[in-house]
Amino acid sequence: MGIVVVSGTGTEIGKTVVTAAVAAVATAAGRSVAVLKPAQTGVGRDEAGDAAEVVRLSGAVGHAELGRFPEPLAPGTAARRAGLAPVGPREVAEAARKLAAAHDLVLVEGAGGLLVRFDEEGGTLADAAALLGAPVLVVVPAGLGTLNSTALTAEALRARGIELLGVVVGSWPDAPDLAARCNLADLPEAAGAPLLGAVPEGSGALDPAGFRAGAGGWLAPALGGDWDAEAFRERFAAE
Repeated sequence: MGIVVVSGTGTEIGKTVVTAAVAAVATAAGRSVAVLKPAQTGVGRDEAGDAAEVVRLSGAVGHAELGRFPEPLAPGTAARRAGLAPVGPREVAEAARKLAAAHDLVLVEGAGGLLVRFDEEGGTLADAAALLGAPVLVVVPAGLGTLNSTALTAEALRARGIELLGVVVGSWPDAPDLAARCNLADLPEAAGAPLLGAVPEGSGALDPAGFRAGAGGWLAPALGGDWDAEAFRERFAAE
C-alpha cells in the first residue's frame, strides 16, 4: 500500500486522528510516511492544519497541503468564497505520486465525506482515488445513523471500482450506548468490508508519546496494529 486515501462518512468524525494512528504505526515499523491534505478548510493562514497535526502526533516525516481556505465549508465552496483557485483531483493525484516516489507510504486525508466537491467541475476525493488506483480507508462514527452513511459511502466506492480497504471507528466512546455496541457487528455488513479499528474518544488530546504508544492497539493487523475486531466485539457485546 504505497498510497492510501483516508475518507469518511462526514466531517468531525476523527479522520485526522485515524490518519495519525495509521502513520504512527507505520513510522514505528520503520516506514517513511508522508501525509497529504489536498484542501484544508476552516483554518487560518498561520494555524497548524490537519497534516501538521498528523505529523505532530505520529512522528511521520513529511506533509504537504495543496490549498488552504479560511471558512469551514466544503473545499469547492470555500475556495470560491475566498476567491482562490480550487484543488482538483488531478492535482491531488500528481502530488500523491510525487510523495510516493520518496516515501514508503503516503496517506491522503480528505475533507468531509467522499463526494464533497473540490472544484466547480464537481471533482471529488473519489475521483482522486480512482486516478491513483489507491484503496480508501473509511472513517465512521460509532453511534446511531452510521450504518446508512457507511453503506452509501461503500456503494459509491463500488460504483467507481475503487477498493474499500475497510472501516475504522474514529472516536469510540468511553461508555458506548446500545447502538454503538450493535454497530460493531453491523458495520462490516453495511460496508461490505472489514472493521479495521476503533480509536478511543479523546486520543487526539494525548501527548505524542502517549499517542504513538497506543496507536497499535487501536488498529487491526491489516493496518499494522494488533487490535482484534472479534475480541473487541465480544467485549462490548449487546445483551
